[in-house]
Amino acid sequence: MPQSPDQLFGSLFRDVQVGHVFADSKTFVDSVPKLAPTDLMALYESEKIKPDFDLATFVHAYFRAPRKLVDEYVSDTTISTAQHIDRLWDRLTRKADVPVEGSSRVPLPHPYIVPGGRFREIFYWDSYFTMLGLKEAGRDELIRSMLDNFAYLIDEFGFIPNGNRTYFLSRSQPPYFALMVSLLADIDGVAGSQALVKYKPQLQREHDFWMDGQDKLGADQPLIKRVASVPENHVLNRYWDDRPTPRPEAYRQEVELTEEAKPLGVVPAELYNHIRAACESGWDFSSRWFPDQQIMGRIQTAHIVPVDLNCLLYSLETTLNKASVATGSLKTAPDKYDLLIEKREHAIQQTFWNKDTGFFHDYDAVAGRQTDALTLAGVFPLFFQLATPEQAACVHDRLKADFLQAGGWVTTLTQTGQQWDWPNGWAPLQWIVYRSLMNYGFTETAREGRNRWLDLNDKVFRATGKMMEKYNVVDAALTTGGGEYPNQDVFGWTNGVYLAMDKERAME
Repeated sequence: MPQSPDQLFGSLFRDVQVGHVFADSKTFVDSVPKLAPTDLMALYESEKIKPDFDLATFVHAYFRAPRKLVDEYVSDTTISTAQHIDRLWDRLTRKADVPVEGSSRVPLPHPYIVPGGRFREIFYWDSYFTMLGLKEAGRDELIRSMLDNFAYLIDEFGFIPNGNRTYFLSRSQPPYFALMVSLLADIDGVAGSQALVKYKPQLQREHDFWMDGQDKLGADQPLIKRVASVPENHVLNRYWDDRPTPRPEAYRQEVELTEEAKPLGVVPAELYNHIRAACESGWDFSSRWFPDQQIMGRIQTAHIVPVDLNCLLYSLETTLNKASVATGSLKTAPDKYDLLIEKREHAIQQTFWNKDTGFFHDYDAVAGRQTDALTLAGVFPLFFQLATPEQAACVHDRLKADFLQAGGWVTTLTQTGQQWDWPNGWAPLQWIVYRSLMNYGFTETAREGRNRWLDLNDKVFRATGKMMEKYNVVDAALTTGGGEYPNQDVFGWTNGVYLAMDKERAME
């Protein structure tokens, strides 16, 4: 396994991050050393003891810091948002990587799209929503090359990392690979089964990764790796990360958070595990993971069995079943995936539905009950058509009454200052809600939320020339914020969802 910057550079890494050499902790871990790491560390040890040594000067002399993606790019706000996005694709596209010693980048063999802003690498779940736009832009070959990159990562590491960085190799992200394969199969039409056949080995390995440890679950061990035992002996999944240490890309912030959380009796290693698990979820961070829905220091992500993750794994299992039919491999075991699918579907209903709130909730496997948080994660059973019509109607009513805002769907109903909470809206969840409501015939509400989101994107583009990572959907006059870094622009999944929604609006 390639070493991450904290492992390669040890004391230098800690000194740079704690010493505030860069405003953003991610800058240093994305920097490329000009010397071999061992030579650079030997030089650092000899230089740092000199009386005139300056850490920042040393770092800038021996590392190449990453450039911003669009420093020199000037947007033309006289064109449409869709035209602007079409011009951005080439700027967000990266060629196949060339390996560089000491770099944190995991080289990919095919071209790919990066999200934008401070995110200069491929990201797993972002890429599915980016692909929706690539499809509308007619860039099918880029979709194929990105899928081949993800297949390569599965072959290389046994799973798809959070992104192609060495400091991401201890965790994944929401498993959208099956949806990506299905998207390509739809593009290929009658030849679509070829994609299912081609990627079946990787689909199976991804499933193995998420289900690893299930045979060791029991009353004394209800949580192992990414699997969890819940009532009625169901086996479901959670987010996890094996490393109980601060993330290299957020080292300083997490060390500081540990100090703040000490009065709460929080064990640092456990806190780091929960933070990393939240990063695997993509919802980093949200009151969804806080037992009191307020305090980041109390985060308990790894205790929670998330409804959206388990719906995505249902999708993976149904796609594996289709791939097995396409390859003819079910002849010897015709019920191999049927039982998995049936168990997962039943467990989703039994574990996450709450008839009192009329919504799907996450489940806290340690507390032994559903969480109180109402979030857009509760819409995923509708996206995959796992909800009954009656459940869908209840979810629709709650969405319309509480989540629909002036600029689209707000992520949660709790305001904490975290970026995955009120008042922020995110492109991937706008798409999930839109398609979910369309699946159950709530066309008017679906289109209303979609149009409000598109109008907000248009308004911000005309005012700033930018496509944003996230938006304030409650009050568009206010700057969207929250989280450990400033709002980012360019932005891959916002571009993708915009084009996919705009296409559907144009067809009405």
